[in-house]
Formats: sequence, structure tokens, C-alpha cells
Amino acid sequence: MVTLILLQLVLIGVLMWFLRKEQREKESITARKIEQSDELKKTLVMGLAYRFNYPRKRNEVDEIEFEGGSDIFLKQTPLEFEDFVARIIKKQLGGNIYTTIESDDFGIDFEHYLEGELYLGQVNVHKENVGAGPVAVLHSNMIKNGAKGGYVITTSNFTDTARDYARELDIELIDGLTLVNYWLETMEEKVYKPNEELA
Repeated sequence: MVTLILLQLVLIGVLMWFLRKEQREKESITARKIEQSDELKKTLVMGLAYRFNYPRKRNEVDEIEFEGGSDIFLKQTPLEFEDFVARIIKKQLGGNIYTTIESDDFGIDFEHYLEGELYLGQVNVHKENVGAGPVAVLHSNMIKNGAKGGYVITTSNFTDTARDYARELDIELIDGLTLVNYWLETMEEKVYKPNEELA
């Protein structure tokens, strides 16, 4: 009787291990497809730009109301994009990040403390490529605050002028595709490769 129960437990354990392995392999295939698909990533970038700049208006009591759209759409403001980006940067690079207060931030959306050094971040929800203006504002704030470096992060891309300007200023430009890559890399669930040993 005991042998029969032990045999059943072993069979159940093997079945559960097999089912978990199969599920992880499916997740791994999906993750590889996402990693290899620029079209999908560009769609995610476009979705972020729409999500964090969803059409909205103020109602009679000065509250934000989003204008229509499906109930499955995520509808958020550019201010909420700051927190979204700060979480991704913290997971990707480590350190401590604090988003700034909406008013009087002088173009700085978060402060990133990494290995005892201050880095400043500015985030922009844009559909058009970002020019050199935000880079200049960030650089000015870096000098003013004694920051070692900084980031300008957007849902779109940067002009060549912005890239040339940032190159020598210890400012990292993070475009929408790079942001999506960071986002995918920092998702909490580990994705297993087919040949990887399962714990």
C-alpha cells in the first residue's frame, strides 16, 4: 500500500514537472519571437506613446477625464510615464530613483543615485523625434546640481542634432525601442530557454 502511494506521488511529481517544463518552453518561444521582432517592438513603442498621452480633457471640477476608447486600453498621462520609466531604469541599472514633484522641476523628471553619484532624467512622451532642446535643458541642470550624467528618454526617437549634442555631455539618449527593450528585459518572470535546466 505504501509503495503504491509513493509510486502515485512520484508519477504526479513527474507529470507536474513535465507540464511546468512545457509551459516554460512555450513562454521561451514567445519571448524569442518578441526579441526578434522589430515590428512588434515598434508597435509596443507606439502603444506606449498612445497609452501615456491618451486624449483627455478637464471636467467641470478640473479633474482629468479620458476621451472614449475601449475599456481594454490603458489610459494614462505623461506624468504617469515618469513613474513608469523610473521603475524600468531602477530595475535595469539599479540604484535609487526618486521622481520629482510636478511643478518646479525645471525639466528634471527623476533623480537617479547610482554608486554614490547623481544622474538626472528627463522623460518625454512624443510622436515626433526629439531635438536638442531637452538635451540642453538636462545638461544645464546637470551642471547646476553637480550630476555625473543624465538620461533623456522618449517614446519616439532623436534627431541627429540631439544625438550629436548629447554625445560629449555624459547624457544617454534612450529612444522608444531601447526603452521597450529595457522594459522587456526587466519583467519580473524569468523566461527559460528550452535547453536550460529547470529548478
